[in-house]
Amino acid sequence: MKRIVHHAVYDTLADWETGHAIAHLRSGRYMREPGGFEVVTVGLTSEPIVTMGGIRITPDITLDRLTPADSGLLILPGADLWDMGEELAPFAAKAGEFLDAGVPVAAICGATAGLARAGLLNDRPHTSAVLQYLEMQPGYDGAKQFLDQDAVLGGDLVTAGPTEPVAFAREIFRRLDVYRPEVLDAWFRLFAHSDPSAYEVLMSA
Repeated sequence: MKRIVHHAVYDTLADWETGHAIAHLRSGRYMREPGGFEVVTVGLTSEPIVTMGGIRITPDITLDRLTPADSGLLILPGADLWDMGEELAPFAAKAGEFLDAGVPVAAICGATAGLARAGLLNDRPHTSAVLQYLEMQPGYDGAKQFLDQDAVLGGDLVTAGPTEPVAFAREIFRRLDVYRPEVLDAWFRLFAHSDPSAYEVLMSA
C-alpha cells in the first residue's frame, strides 16, 4: 500500500471535516506499523485556495498530475462549491478513476453530492447528510444503497455527513487497516465520546 494520502483542496473547503483523519494518519501514532503517511494536497490549479475558516493553502500538486498508482487514498472534503455548480466535477471524475483502480476514496459532506452527480454512489453502500440531499442531485439513483449511519465503508469508498468527522476518520482507518481492531475501537471511543477507559488502550498500543 502506498503510504501517501492525497487531500483535495479548493475554496470554501470545510476545515473541520478531515482534520482527525489526516492528523492521525500523518503522525502514525497507535498504528500497526511504525511511521505515518505523507499528506499531499491537490488543487485544480497551483494557485492558493482559502478554506471556509479562512486558512490559505497552496496545493502541493495539481489534479492533472494525480494518478491512482501514486496514492493510497484520495480524500474529498466538503465545500460550499460542491453545491454551487460543476467547478469541482473534475475531482469527482478523479474519484471515479481511483475507484476503478481499486484505490480508496473518502468523501464527506458536499463531496458526496459531487460523487452522486457522477453516478458513483448508485451501486455502492454510502451515506451523506440525509438521503434527500442526494436525491436532489442529477445522476443519483442510489437510494437503495443509502445507509442512515454516521459513516459508511462500502468497499473502497468511505462516506459521511458534515457532522461526523470522527466517524469519517474511523472508517478511513478501517479501510487502510492501520490500527488493530481494539485500538480502532478505543480511538473512536476517546475522540467521539471522551471515554476515559479508551486512553489506557491507546497508551499500550
